[in-house]
Amino acid sequence: MDKLHPGVIDAIKPFLDYYEQLEGVSYGKAVFIFLSNAGGDLITQTALEFWRAGRKREDIQLKDLEPVLSVGVFNNKHSGLWRSGLIDRNLIDYFIPFLPLEYSHVKMCVRAELRARGAAVDEDVVTRVAEEMTFFPKDEKIYSDRGCKTVQSRLDIL
Repeated sequence: MDKLHPGVIDAIKPFLDYYEQLEGVSYGKAVFIFLSNAGGDLITQTALEFWRAGRKREDIQLKDLEPVLSVGVFNNKHSGLWRSGLIDRNLIDYFIPFLPLEYSHVKMCVRAELRARGAAVDEDVVTRVAEEMTFFPKDEKIYSDRGCKTVQSRLDIL
C-alpha cells in the first residue's frame, strides 16, 4: 500500500462499500488484504513504550494499536491510504499490526530455518546468527532491524 499512489486505492471502494450487489456480484463475503509499511513507526513506538513500562511485547493488544494506526495511515501522505475514503467511511474492518521481533524471536527463526533445511539445530549456530543481526534502538537493542529477513542469507555464509 505504501508504494501505491494516494487516491488509487479508492477505485476499489465500490467493492468494499455497503451494497447488496455490484454488477450482479455480491462482494459481502470477500476478503481484501492490504499490506503496508505505513504505521511501522507507530507500531514500534508503542512496542517501545510497553517495553519501557516493563510490559511484554505479547501484552500489546489490537485495541492498543488500531486507533493510532488508522489515524496514522489516513494522515500519512506516503501510506497509499492518505485521506482515503476506505478509512473515512469505515470500510476497513481491522488494522492488523506486525510487531517488531525481539532477539528471542530471531533465534526461533534461525531454528526454523535450520529445520527447514534438514539440518540439526545447533544452539551455537543459532546464537551466532542472532548476534550478527542488528537491533534497535541503538542503546537498548530490543528489536530486530530486519525481522528475520536475512536469516537465510546469514546461514548460507556460515
